[in-house]
Amino acid sequence: MASARTVLVRNIGLLATPEGGAPLRGAAQGAVRRRRDASVLLVGGVVAGVAEGGEIPRHPPDVAASGVEEIDAGGRLATPGLVDAHTHLVFAGFRQHEVPLRLRGASYGEILAAGGGILSTVAATRAASEDALFERAVGFVREMAGHGVVLVEAKSGYGLDAATEEKQLRVVRRLASEPGLGVGLVPTFLGAHAVPPEYAGRADAYVDLVCREMLPRIAAAGLAEACDVFCERGAFTPAQSRRVLAAAAALGLRTKVHADELEESGGSALAAEIGAASAEHLVATGDAALDGMARAGTVAVLLPGTSLYLDRPFARAREMVARGVPVAIATDFNPGSCPSPDLELCMTLGYVKYRLSPEEILVAVTLNAACALGRGATHGSVEPGKSGGVVLWDAEDLETLAYRMGSRLALRTIR
Repeated sequence: MASARTVLVRNIGLLATPEGGAPLRGAAQGAVRRRRDASVLLVGGVVAGVAEGGEIPRHPPDVAASGVEEIDAGGRLATPGLVDAHTHLVFAGFRQHEVPLRLRGASYGEILAAGGGILSTVAATRAASEDALFERAVGFVREMAGHGVVLVEAKSGYGLDAATEEKQLRVVRRLASEPGLGVGLVPTFLGAHAVPPEYAGRADAYVDLVCREMLPRIAAAGLAEACDVFCERGAFTPAQSRRVLAAAAALGLRTKVHADELEESGGSALAAEIGAASAEHLVATGDAALDGMARAGTVAVLLPGTSLYLDRPFARAREMVARGVPVAIATDFNPGSCPSPDLELCMTLGYVKYRLSPEEILVAVTLNAACALGRGATHGSVEPGKSGGVVLWDAEDLETLAYRMGSRLALRTIR
């Protein structure tokens, strides 16, 4: 411990944080502890003590006072590091050429059927080298870090063949070990993102490939912690999705579902049935499926930036909270439907479109998001033993974070 970096963050005007390691739901979705005139001690990146009322946590006995680096928060707001629980981080090519098509009324399905959408990105990602994908993703991660994000889920799904899916996930592994980024990466396999062109009209055969070849290879190589599937008309049916997720669970991977983005597809009901860690998008989810998710404890990962960018309805977050579904908010950063890695903007959308309180929003982008990624024990709150860091904000209260649309308020992240 003596050689570990020891940091004391003092003079925090308000330290706002959820507590615990399990997702918060219902009335507890907004359970945020507030400490005034607070300070936090971190040793080796792990919270060693928290104090308030001007008190200072005691440093470890084998660390001399002269060995403690002090950071003056200047009376500002501090929170846990943010967690972005749904991104498609590793890809080649943006899709700005699709925007005029959407403005002329083309649907997502029509763009996909014409060879655009996901399939356009698949072609570019297959052609890109691993190094090129890595260098591009480094820039995206740095941009996320600038918004106070310390942990990011990165899905594959732009390969749709074994070699490229593995290439994407190797990039995620490289990012996780890249010195200086200061952001943790959680890899998720999304090989069942769409039916690749070489399997057009043969979705079941592609599901066979995913289950019998791709998943075992990826699990054996330790390239993913979770498996996601796009359960939607034009992608995969509930029965096909169940096959993929059953194969993933048998290999020890957590399960997740892209569900009900365009219409109620049965994906959220499937997530509840199998006890998936999360169901994501949920724009068109009905009451029965939400009640099932509440019983299962499945986290609803909502993506307001996608609704904004596609000019589509927003998920019923307020009702989800009322029904006891734990809610998280993420960016869905990707080259087509949400080309923005700005989680701060999504917090504001959570305020004005989801009608969540600032406290509920903080929980949604910290503890609940961390739990959706299996990291509730280490991230999402500022408590002894947690390693998700502390963000200092150019703000004095939580209301300002939700209010200041489009402003980058994250000043510094201490890990």
